[in-house]
Amino acid sequence: MSAHELATRQYVRMGDPSRFDPRPHVHRVMAESFGVVAERYDRTRPRYPVALVNRIIEASPGSGVLDVGCGTGIAARQFQAAGCSVLGIDPDERMAEFARRRGLEVEVSSFEDWDPAGRTFDVVIAGTAWHWVDPEVGAVKAGQALRPNGRLAPFHNLFQLPRTVAEAMGEAYQRVLPDSPVDLAAYLMKPAVDAYQPVFTKIAEGIRHAGVFSEPEQWRFDWDLTSAKDEWVDQLPTFGGLTRLPVEQLAQMQAATAVAIDGLGGSVTVSYSTIVVTALRKP
Repeated sequence: MSAHELATRQYVRMGDPSRFDPRPHVHRVMAESFGVVAERYDRTRPRYPVALVNRIIEASPGSGVLDVGCGTGIAARQFQAAGCSVLGIDPDERMAEFARRRGLEVEVSSFEDWDPAGRTFDVVIAGTAWHWVDPEVGAVKAGQALRPNGRLAPFHNLFQLPRTVAEAMGEAYQRVLPDSPVDLAAYLMKPAVDAYQPVFTKIAEGIRHAGVFSEPEQWRFDWDLTSAKDEWVDQLPTFGGLTRLPVEQLAQMQAATAVAIDGLGGSVTVSYSTIVVTALRKP
């Protein structure tokens, strides 16, 4: 399959709000592609609200954290800074090695295949990564890894771009992939939480199906981040699907996005919502 065909297939379900696939975990090629941009991913991806980190810690029985899909260790380092001990799991050796160099202990495995080996934790987190985990299998595995009253708390950063930037990215995508049936701009302009709610619903259903958790709750943290043009454009290659887009086509998307941000004065303020789907392990 060509890179063009691969990128098109990756966005066929993800770009059109009417055809949003609530099962991102089945797209394994995309899920395990981020290691090709590990350094850029760690440098450009936004961190998580401090209020979120504090609330999860305060609502957990202790400070032993298991970070599923830890990637380069962005979330893990925030929990370490708050006084937690953290073990990371990631299926990509490239991401794991980067995280190790930053001081995180990481085991390389998909969470579905990972063996707790009798170890238990106070909280299981996943920073913008649980959508790559089978929600039913993952919840069962989390139940095995959590102590009584331990907390499962995967969270995702969702962003809302200004309309002009969203349109520019979508139009550029249609130009570089003219055979794609996807209206990416329409997806990007749809309220982010509404667009992703089917995934959160699947996560909650998986937690219920495991049979060992309290009724899942959804916590929301809203915040804004202003980035210079170069900072936002530099982040684009870390987005799912774009990690495997050919260099020439990616450059066209970056250039179109940069022009749109110039039209806003050279910086862009992005509205974020960080959503936690969480439940307690029953005693």
